[in-house]
Amino acid sequence: MKQTPQHPARTGPRPLPLHLTTATNGWISSRAGLTLLKNGSSNWKPEVRKRVDALKVALEKNPPKTNPRKPDDSDPFASAVDHEIQIRLAAFSSGVNAYRNHPYRRVLEDPPVIWSDGSTRLLDYGPADGKPVLFVPSLINRAYILDLSERRSLLRWMAAETGLRPLLVDWDKPGPDERRFTLTDYIAGPLEAALTQARLMSAGPIPVVGYCMGGLLALALAARRAADISGLVLLATPWNFHAERVAQAESLARAVAAAGPLLETYGELPVDIIQAMFSALDPFLVTRKFIHFSQMDMDSQSALDFVALEDWLNDGVPLSGPVAHECMGGWYGRNTPHQNIWTVGGKNIVPQDIDIPSLVLVPQQDRIVPPASANALAEALPHAECRNPRLGHIGMVAASRAKPVIWEPMADWLAQH
Repeated sequence: MKQTPQHPARTGPRPLPLHLTTATNGWISSRAGLTLLKNGSSNWKPEVRKRVDALKVALEKNPPKTNPRKPDDSDPFASAVDHEIQIRLAAFSSGVNAYRNHPYRRVLEDPPVIWSDGSTRLLDYGPADGKPVLFVPSLINRAYILDLSERRSLLRWMAAETGLRPLLVDWDKPGPDERRFTLTDYIAGPLEAALTQARLMSAGPIPVVGYCMGGLLALALAARRAADISGLVLLATPWNFHAERVAQAESLARAVAAAGPLLETYGELPVDIIQAMFSALDPFLVTRKFIHFSQMDMDSQSALDFVALEDWLNDGVPLSGPVAHECMGGWYGRNTPHQNIWTVGGKNIVPQDIDIPSLVLVPQQDRIVPPASANALAEALPHAECRNPRLGHIGMVAASRAKPVIWEPMADWLAQH
């Protein structure tokens, strides 16, 4: 497909050099590791010992074809490892290439903007006579994950099929002023102003929905403006950042601390660095995804959905320097939310003090926010109903099963609050 200014060439998965290096080094190191195993300087892990022995027997019975350019290659196991490395590298490369050249492009137009402040906008999905609901997404990704495509739009479905009027806070990337923003600046500034605007469209308090990091922002909003909020829905919202993978959480904090000079120079944490940091949580996730994608029919709906989601993932936004320090250093490094020492405008955000009906949705298959982290918030809120759908972090808002499992029950709950 010829690229145009309206359809620029894709550069993802971002950061591509990191993912290529991870895949290549990871698989090639298997060959080096085999040498260590053969000379006895290393041992198989007990949990895979039986599988290795079974594989050796199978290879002796059905040895793989040797490389004709290496007639002395008589080790079928080593040949099999080399062959598998080549297959996986080819499949990963094929998947990346297919994605970068796929003709799909998101064509949805934004709904009307009813309010803006700096780089922040409030988008109105209607209908005009619906009951307003304020949606708060993460600062670290684009807001349109809730309006991903024609087939995967929670907000358009809600506007068309329920009596609710979704209002989406669209943060966009930090402008010159926002590069100096702290979380207090975002919450006490544009987020509270968006809530005020939404309240003008309602006869009484309105419900607020927060997704992922946006759930923490929504929680702080509820702590500060409880009288204006009738119900609080938190989707995959982390709270106890040390519930699992403590070492990884602390490594994120150290990485941001080390990036201090960069933050001082640029005023923000660039997207590719953010992506690189979070890829450490599951280094081979991108590799697995694109190998799977390479096996799809590129004209299928599954392939279109994959590309739509990857485009969103690669369309990230940078974090302001102060927010990066507060989130990575405070949340991940010192676990300030769970310690009840995270402050916004000088006020500790303590969920036990939030006297608002709450619905906490914790996806069981979440690889980004460990369920134990989000469940801790449900346990701390005094009026919380917790549900644990069998979906992933992004799947709960964009998967094919999201509508019956998440969208419809959430809309029912919102209508009651």
